[in-house]
Amino acid sequence: MLQEAFADAFQRLNSYRYESTFGSWLKQIVVNKCINELKRKKTEIKFLDKIEDVDMAEESNDNPSEYELALNVQNIKNAMQLLPDGSKVIFSLYLFEGYDHTEIAEILNISESTSKSQYMRARQKVKEILSKNNLYER
Repeated sequence: MLQEAFADAFQRLNSYRYESTFGSWLKQIVVNKCINELKRKKTEIKFLDKIEDVDMAEESNDNPSEYELALNVQNIKNAMQLLPDGSKVIFSLYLFEGYDHTEIAEILNISESTSKSQYMRARQKVKEILSKNNLYER
């Protein structure tokens, strides 16, 4: 998908209007290409069911080492793979790609509140997965 997105971007260079950074323009092409591929394959995007008591508070950061941080990110990515497709997409767009919920809602054609709730549910599910594997520290 990434290679195809770069090929598309190269073909559309003349449409770049300098209204945003080149990186964000390219990132949008990559994200749209991936989402369109999911739609093309008619993959049913499933979301997590309701869960009770989602903790909205952010955890404190005690300045982990780079190695610990890389290990934590990899553990989160591994746990994320166990999420339903819809939740996985929202979780990835928000946490790893840096999109806000308004942008995610626009990209996926869902409401902003759906994006927020699915992110929080996905986040809670990832915590549960990490806890089961003793990889999550509070």
